[in-house]
Amino acid sequence: MRALLVVNPAATTTSARVRDVIGTALASDLKLEVATTEYRGHARDLARRAAEGGETELVVSLGGDGTVNEIVNGLLHHGPDPDRLPKLAVVPGGSTNVFARALGLPNDAVEATGALLDALRAGTSKTVGLGLVSGTPGTEDEGVPARWFTFCAGMGFDAGVIGRVEQQRELGKRSTPALYFRQVARQFVADPHRRHGTITVRRPDEEPVSELITAIVCNTAPWTYLGSRPVYASPNASFDTGLDLLGVTRMSTLSGARYATQLLRSTPERGPHGKYALTLHDLTDFTLQSQAPLPFQVDGDHLGLRTSATFTGVRHALRVIV
Repeated sequence: MRALLVVNPAATTTSARVRDVIGTALASDLKLEVATTEYRGHARDLARRAAEGGETELVVSLGGDGTVNEIVNGLLHHGPDPDRLPKLAVVPGGSTNVFARALGLPNDAVEATGALLDALRAGTSKTVGLGLVSGTPGTEDEGVPARWFTFCAGMGFDAGVIGRVEQQRELGKRSTPALYFRQVARQFVADPHRRHGTITVRRPDEEPVSELITAIVCNTAPWTYLGSRPVYASPNASFDTGLDLLGVTRMSTLSGARYATQLLRSTPERGPHGKYALTLHDLTDFTLQSQAPLPFQVDGDHLGLRTSATFTGVRHALRVIV
């Protein structure tokens, strides 16, 4: 099988030596080309060229969730082809690796490479659904390019936290649970909309739901990890269904502490719940609209401020080697 290994040299949990070992191991079973990313969006460009060239049968990501997201967007630049779904394999090399771990892969890059080689030899794979977010027609965000996501997107409070974490990482801070906790506290203090939400969820043939402070859209569970602890914002979310949504309509000190505790104690059976929590399951099409510009994120990548976003849950979008 002809394959392209896309390597992010800035991946936080692998070294140059480990990446060389992984490349050598994969080359023993694949006709492997190796490409190292050099700029933001490079993994997307590499994957797009591989998909359009027609000769590459598999793209392997060696990096974090951001690298995976770029590759997916490159592979699906022209949309999924039901007769020939793009093939992806993932070797986790980032700090969190939500997508890889949701697939059941080990979080260690070398162990995950061994699991990938076993899957290649056995010929096993899994078809997964993805989320697609685009600009909403008739709004100032109409022209925003569509973007695929593998595990989550969000508007409001959670995206604000991610933006703060990114700022700290650009200053050289390591991505740790402690860093996230500090930024959650700072976002809570600084968020001007946490008492009066500005987000409305609009679904076909359903009444709108308004005054959300944050909206977390999940394509799978867990939503994220704090170290080794999985966090379930939407426990029923799955690669086999549409999209799930968790919204919060009030975040006082008391309710904010309650929902934070529920997230930390969440399980595959139960996530955040209560009077001010909105949970929606298996959505195919919906729109988030805000009265004020709010932080927006896709797969943990902060994309600035948005007032609207239209979501589509696409089943059978990608084939993953597992």
